[in-house]
This record gives sequence, structure tokens and C-alpha cells, in this order.
Amino acid sequence: MTQTSKLTDHTGYWMRMVSNAVSQEFARKVSGEDVTVAEWSFMRALYEREPTPPSVLAERMGMTKGAISKLAERLTAKGLVAREESPDDKRAHSLSLTTGGRTKIPVLASLADQNDAEFFGVLTKEEHEALDRILKVLAERRELKATPVE
Repeated sequence: MTQTSKLTDHTGYWMRMVSNAVSQEFARKVSGEDVTVAEWSFMRALYEREPTPPSVLAERMGMTKGAISKLAERLTAKGLVAREESPDDKRAHSLSLTTGGRTKIPVLASLADQNDAEFFGVLTKEEHEALDRILKVLAERRELKATPVE
């Protein structure tokens, strides 16, 4: 009879447990600023490179153009992102943060920093650096490029 592995025998189980806890707490924190994690990721991607066409943003974030359009619509409705039509081509447009969106970025970044400190502050500096290094190696070797948003 073959022995069946337990859930807790798998690295993925432990990664998912930690990831879920970190993500759920961060989602709770940013909801207090009336944004979702996906909206924060979108806004952060725009922050240093704007104005940006939706197709470029989709490629940068590893998302579909449809997903980018939905996020852009939600953020535009909230007054955090603006659409700018191209003067040369009325079908083309770029996305930029509004003043309100730009003002929110440091607040949200601070919440992300706080969330990281709360979860990973129990590690020594060396452990935290090792964890970051290993996760980055896994992402690189598996060619993971999509921005995690949910």
C-alpha cells in the first residue's frame, strides 16, 4: 500500500497559508482607503511611468487588456485615474493618475510596508533576505511575470 502525502508535506501548502494571510490582511488595510489590491497594483504600476497606454500597462502587469480596462473604469469612476485621448488617434488613449490618485500612492505604500513588517517582522534580517531571495529565484526560473493582484 502506498503512503499518501499529507497536505502539510507540501511547500505549496505553507506558501499558500502565508500568502493568503498576508494578502487578506493587506486587502483589509487598503479597503479602508476605498481601493482593492488589484487597484493598488494598477495605480502603483502607473505611478512612475505615466501617461501609459492600456496595452503597455497590460503587458507590464502581465494582465489582459480587458482586465486593465475594467480596473481603469473602476479607478476612473473613483476619480483616481484619468483617460487622455491621443490628439492623433481618437481611438487611442493613455492612463494617468489624477492628483487624488497620486496623493493616495504614498498612503497605500505605507500600508504595504506596514503589512510586510507585521508578517515578516518575526523573521531575522537574514531569514527575511533569504526568503525574498528564494522567492525571487523561483519566480525568475518559472518565468512568473504577472503582477499578483488577487
